Amino acid sequence: MIGIAVLSGFGVGAIVGMTGVGGGSLMTPLLMSVFRLHPALAIGTDLWFAGLTKTSGAIAHHRHGQVDWRIAKLLLAGSIPASLATIALMHLTGLSQGWSSALTLTLGIALLLTAVTVAYRRAWHAVGLRLERHIAVARKPLLTALCGVLLGVLVSLSSIGAGAIGATLILLLHPRLEARHVVGTDIAHAVPLTLVAGVGHASLGHVDWALLALLLVGSLPGIWLGAQLARKLPERLVRTLLCASLVAAGLKVIY
Repeated sequence: MIGIAVLSGFGVGAIVGMTGVGGGSLMTPLLMSVFRLHPALAIGTDLWFAGLTKTSGAIAHHRHGQVDWRIAKLLLAGSIPASLATIALMHLTGLSQGWSSALTLTLGIALLLTAVTVAYRRAWHAVGLRLERHIAVARKPLLTALCGVLLGVLVSLSSIGAGAIGATLILLLHPRLEARHVVGTDIAHAVPLTLVAGVGHASLGHVDWALLALLLVGSLPGIWLGAQLARKLPERLVRTLLCASLVAAGLKVIY
């Protein structure tokens, strides 16, 4: 089981290195199907995996000036309170069968949404430019914070959404932002959100710390290898395989 855990971390890390997304989207279903973790335990463990693996990326983007902190702060102003409220509600109600069903359904929907955002990544920029004509500049801060609320709830319930879905929402509201700044801002927002949600799930006992350590050991060389392969493999092929995996995982979780 130790070897499988390290290899799983390596495989997911390689996909993250190649595509920039897919960590949480693939890790949580993997934890549920291969390691037979309860949905809540899988989500909590993945939140810590995502937060810790993305920290170095957030620092690197910040050093290169590729984070729009104004947008990141607006997202966090919505996502952190939403995440805390979601976790507090779980504390108050307890992990009932109803919560288990809600977590599983949310996870499946989030996987399918992630597949759509990845598949049509280039199209979202054009949609954002069209929306810009109808959205007043003064309304963008509020809308950005509301997007943060949506991400806070989604990430807390499924561990998914802070990556591809978050980047898509940023692109829709701020289409003039350069691609590297979209990625940097998305990662900078994702790290504190996933860690806050992770702490919340840990307080509920929803983290397998031993398994998390093994996954992290495998993920570090995996991310490095994935980054190297990204230069050689066709982007369309990698994205198609990732989308197919997300759709399959989402349908399996829901049904």
